[in-house]
Amino acid sequence: MTTPVTSTSAGNSSTAAAINNSLASLASNSQTFLTLLTTQLKNKDPTNPLDTNQFTSKLTQMTGVEQQVLANQLLQQLVSQSAGAGVPGAVGLIGKSVTANGDKAILQNSAATWGFNLEGQATDVTVQVSDSSGNLVYSGKVPGGTGAQTFTWNGKTLAGQQEADGGAYTLSVSAADSAGNAVTVSNQLTGTATAIQQVAGQTMVTIGGVQVPLNSITGVTNAS
Repeated sequence: MTTPVTSTSAGNSSTAAAINNSLASLASNSQTFLTLLTTQLKNKDPTNPLDTNQFTSKLTQMTGVEQQVLANQLLQQLVSQSAGAGVPGAVGLIGKSVTANGDKAILQNSAATWGFNLEGQATDVTVQVSDSSGNLVYSGKVPGGTGAQTFTWNGKTLAGQQEADGGAYTLSVSAADSAGNAVTVSNQLTGTATAIQQVAGQTMVTIGGVQVPLNSITGVTNAS
């Protein structure tokens, strides 16, 4: 039975970004306020001193801005901590068969396997494999069909050279129906989840040696 998976990583990332923008704006306003107040005091007419109440009011305003800056810093820390909560929540995926949206695979034992889904009946399907530098290493036709499909590459390039195990490769698929109309293709990656890590504030799941965001996972089943 397939179990849907949800994640708040993307929401946490966008919230943190908003807090950073707000924090930068408040810090700038605080510095500008202090500069203006200092300039005003330097150029004040000695015969007309600043009213005590006005001066106190200005200091209170500056203190309020500083408190907002500190409050946003604290909120940012709380968001960062909550983002890390995705790791313990995703640990249960380890050892399970996971399906995720993705187009990358690792060449292992002279084979790399991808999953993809044809949204309609396709009669002409072309697959292309590129290395980590974006260079095309393989291109060929595969049988048509509709729905979930798999493609396994034997690691041999167009020149017949066998690629070494361990490299990461990207699959791109184009498809058309019998009338030549394009058929929509969505890439999927299926494999056993082996690790969970927090990378740049985002929870990443390692599937068959490839890291994918937690929120890209579409299904989980018990590994056979």
